[in-house]
Amino acid sequence: MTRITPLETIANTGLFGNFVGKNKDKLIRISEISDVKIYQIVQYKISKLNTSLLQIDNQIFSTQPGSVSANSATRIQWNGPKVWTVISNNKNIYDQIISSCPEEDFAVTDLSHSRVIIQIEGENAIAIIKKGCPLNLNEFTKNNCANSVYHGITFSIDMINDNPGKFNLMAYRSFADSFYHAITDASLEYGYKQE
Repeated sequence: MTRITPLETIANTGLFGNFVGKNKDKLIRISEISDVKIYQIVQYKISKLNTSLLQIDNQIFSTQPGSVSANSATRIQWNGPKVWTVISNNKNIYDQIISSCPEEDFAVTDLSHSRVIIQIEGENAIAIIKKGCPLNLNEFTKNNCANSVYHGITFSIDMINDNPGKFNLMAYRSFADSFYHAITDASLEYGYKQE
């Protein structure tokens, strides 16, 4: 069976908005992140297991609000007390999760087909996100994450890099079209390249 990504039929590659006369390398870059596995891991309230000892793909389960543990293949976002989201292009990540998170202590849910991830990168990436999101992004740094809304659409934001700003924005698949159009509409002022 062939997987159809959430933006496959609506995201056209090319240059859009106010790009004329601008250096193409300085434009905002927008792309869909696909071929990743997304899992939510929740530790049961009755569990006594110390999560600071757990690792998945050599990454720890952070207990700091809004933090991300990351390497080149896997990102583990803290989403709340005893709740994490694992996003990985490691094809064996599920086996690692199951071996690290015993079923008597954790609930593991595959969210891979129910989410869209839009990556936005460039000098004005924060300005674009600020147009529709009430978060104070001035204090956001690399490997920070948060849940918020963008023009009424619930999403999570994960800062991948801070020079230039690079963010993964994840929303429900059912809102993919609206979310994508809200992000790209906010990007028109600066000009953007859809990859």
